[in-house]
Amino acid sequence: MFPLTTPALLFPTVSLLMLAYTNRFLTLASIIRNLHARYKDNDDDEHLLGQIANLRYRIYLIRNMQIAGVLSLLFCVISMFALFAGWVAGGQWSFALALILMIISMLISLRELMVSVGALDLLLMELEDEERKI
Repeated sequence: MFPLTTPALLFPTVSLLMLAYTNRFLTLASIIRNLHARYKDNDDDEHLLGQIANLRYRIYLIRNMQIAGVLSLLFCVISMFALFAGWVAGGQWSFALALILMIISMLISLRELMVSVGALDLLLMELEDEERKI
């Protein structure tokens, strides 16, 4: 027996993941706005272009994380509806798809974390270059 409450267990998890993803997005949006202003003031900084490329890729990853997370939540709801209607096989398949989408979302999140280390490395390289000039 596959109870109706099983898909409901993912709701808090998906909600927390979406909150974390949104916070990442808002932080990156703020950083991008600051870099945009900095680039207008000093457009010959090659480190700045590297940071912009890195941030563009990270925004792309966060968008895909959010899409996979929202689809995971959607398939949880579909699973619960199917189970409520007595379509056990449909509910099980919908829940399995929701789990797969959540795994995909978390794997993309892992990739974004790895890329964010690259962004910090760019900043450290910039600091090292400035230190060498002194």
